[in-house]
Amino acid sequence: MSNMQQDERSPVVVIGGGPAGLTAAYELQKRSSGFKPKVYEGGTMVGGISRTETNNGYRFDIGGHRFFTKVSEVEEMWHEVLQDDFITVPRLSRIYYREKFFDYPLKLFNALWNIGPYESMRILLSYFKWQVRPYRNEESFEEWVINRFGGRLYMHFFRSYTQKVWGINPREIRADWAAQRIKNLSLFKAVWNAISGANDTTSLIEEFQYPRLGPGMMWEKTAELVKEKGGEVHLRSEVVRVNRDGNRVTSVDVKHWNEDGSEPVMERVEGDHFVNTMALRDLIQAMDPPPPPAVVEAANKLKYRDFLIVTLVLDHADPFKDNWIYIHSPAVKVGRIQNFRAWSKEMLPDQNTASIGMEYFCQKGDGLWNMSDEDLRELAGKELEQLGLAKASDVIGAAIIRQPKAYPVYDGEYRAALDVLEEWIVSLDNFQTVGRNGLHRYNNQDHSMLSAMLAARNILGEEHDVWTVNVERSYHEEFEVKKPTPEMKAAIAAE
Repeated sequence: MSNMQQDERSPVVVIGGGPAGLTAAYELQKRSSGFKPKVYEGGTMVGGISRTETNNGYRFDIGGHRFFTKVSEVEEMWHEVLQDDFITVPRLSRIYYREKFFDYPLKLFNALWNIGPYESMRILLSYFKWQVRPYRNEESFEEWVINRFGGRLYMHFFRSYTQKVWGINPREIRADWAAQRIKNLSLFKAVWNAISGANDTTSLIEEFQYPRLGPGMMWEKTAELVKEKGGEVHLRSEVVRVNRDGNRVTSVDVKHWNEDGSEPVMERVEGDHFVNTMALRDLIQAMDPPPPPAVVEAANKLKYRDFLIVTLVLDHADPFKDNWIYIHSPAVKVGRIQNFRAWSKEMLPDQNTASIGMEYFCQKGDGLWNMSDEDLRELAGKELEQLGLAKASDVIGAAIIRQPKAYPVYDGEYRAALDVLEEWIVSLDNFQTVGRNGLHRYNNQDHSMLSAMLAARNILGEEHDVWTVNVERSYHEEFEVKKPTPEMKAAIAAE
């Protein structure tokens, strides 16, 4: 590797070119023309897990990304960046369970017909039982759901799918994950929505906006705008070390990978402020000097769920009309299936074909992750046929993307570990961490963006606590900055 090269001083260094990182850069430039942020992204394209990949002219997401939010600043940015490139997409999604399709959001008569009158009555009785005698302390995902839906409905519609997504027993997943992802919903509310047509629950919206060429379009355009205003966005540029002097970060070491496969080039980039979006576990391992042992130990307790998508091209259009289908059946490994033409017709170069995303939740290094691309294509085609959606012989093309650290895991250890990490990170004077993996929080795209906006405003002199975004409070509530404890400041000074 080449010798370290000293770059000119940069006011703001952003680690990661996903939604949070690019939003931080965009917000800085929007609010102050003097900023020229430098964004370093280790991948070959911007957007993180909101990027849009392309194969033979077919565009596909790493999981579907709806553009729906109650955060006015986020919606404003979406439209500032993409302007007329949004389309309005009607939502159609279903659950596949017991070899039948259930409408989602719940359609009362469809659900009753599929589940049968006897089991429907048992679900209702179970619901009332748990309303009368709920779990007093909701510690696990299972307890949280049962208190709101009853044990019988939990068994049918939550247990198997949650096990498939996370790979662990739902009893081991913390209740705060459920409170964040299924907030403001109960069986009574779901039934009332089905009867009345009323709906104020984010997870049950009936239509949403979507960039006509996929979510990656949003972040490709944001990167262009950042560069037009004098900022920099570097791809194939991995931050491998974060250098600090006491409670101030001084620089990052960036490994620039060359397209031609030649030896990477190392660069040291100094800055006055730093915004991080890389996974917290990786961040702490990259710190030089290392944080106190208790902080390193906490970071090593954080776990992640990985993900891969097998996008199949079929020789005919629309084997189903849904945007996506949740697959609760344990008989197949696939967890969710996307129909990208139902998101936007412009995702496909040939309207007489279909582009179907078969999503698998896995761990890096397990059997699914290590399968060859050819075997994954065969598995996905076979399971598509097993579900009665299309024949394996209809498949005329495939593309496979493996995505590590797609979801932060909310297991029994994570909360205590995160508290330790949060206290140490907020004690750094000029360093903030934002986004899904930067906060180890299963945020939607809009909340990742909001955390980045608040970080940018902090650099400009405001005081917001990015750690409280989307934690049991209103989107519009003011966020007070969290101050480091005297003990933590003393620990850093003593290093």
